[in-house]
Amino acid sequence: MIPHLFRWGLASVALLLVSGLHARTPNPIAGERIFNASGGCGCHTAENGQPLSGGRPLKTPFGIYFSSNITPDPETGIGRWSNLDFLRAMREGVAPDGSHYFPVFPYTSFSKMTETDVLHLKDYLFTQAAVAQSNRPHDVWFPFNLRLSAWGWKLVNFGPDRLLPDSEKSENWHRGRYLAEAVAHCGECHTPRNLLGALKPDWPYAGSHEGPEGELAPNITPDAETGIGQWSADDLAYLLETGMLPDGDFIGGLMGEAVEFYARLPPEDREALAEYVLSLPPIQNQVRAPDAPDE
Repeated sequence: MIPHLFRWGLASVALLLVSGLHARTPNPIAGERIFNASGGCGCHTAENGQPLSGGRPLKTPFGIYFSSNITPDPETGIGRWSNLDFLRAMREGVAPDGSHYFPVFPYTSFSKMTETDVLHLKDYLFTQAAVAQSNRPHDVWFPFNLRLSAWGWKLVNFGPDRLLPDSEKSENWHRGRYLAEAVAHCGECHTPRNLLGALKPDWPYAGSHEGPEGELAPNITPDAETGIGQWSADDLAYLLETGMLPDGDFIGGLMGEAVEFYARLPPEDREALAEYVLSLPPIQNQVRAPDAPDE
């Protein structure tokens, strides 16, 4: 009798959770803030393509992955996705059909997002124009083109976790950590990876030769020689607003595109990001092109 009651209780809890997800009131305004903090989900917009319709090439050591259509088109996008579908994709890397996403989709970072923020992001995406555009097949070497390899990769490298509070840190620092580690997923570009493509846990934000779209991603730890240790918090917050470096130059590439969205954030979000990033342990790691002359 007790096992049956226990199973009934679990089923009831699950039903309440599902009912709650369906009954919630959408909040696209809050979702827009999350969208901007993510850099406008820029990887899902190809050059000269329709916003968020996918097809952008993402170069990796394993080949080229093409981003997916995340517009609310019901046939080629995510228009038929439920709240639970979206949550599983963002926080577990699992598609509505049960297949596993390749980790080029940074669910490894999005898993740290709160359920509320994930669903707010969905609310906002569903207010955008639906674009009928089928996803482009990946151009990736065997066996990295197999969904089974993504499942195996997750077994070894992925454990969904949440950000625990630090009683010694400020509220602003916690906000910055949440934005950097989860929503903006800064480490996905600025942290070097191992041979399996997983982030090296001992080198957070130390820069990577294999950043987004095959570009270099600079060291953004506060190391004075190879990172941004000589920057002030105002310098970093200003860069996130304008794209201008302390030396007067401007950043480009995917980060330059992301700044267009960071600029729309409330100033306190950019300030929180700056406080958190500059609080990281400095790591000496010079990131430059292989043919660049030594300084």
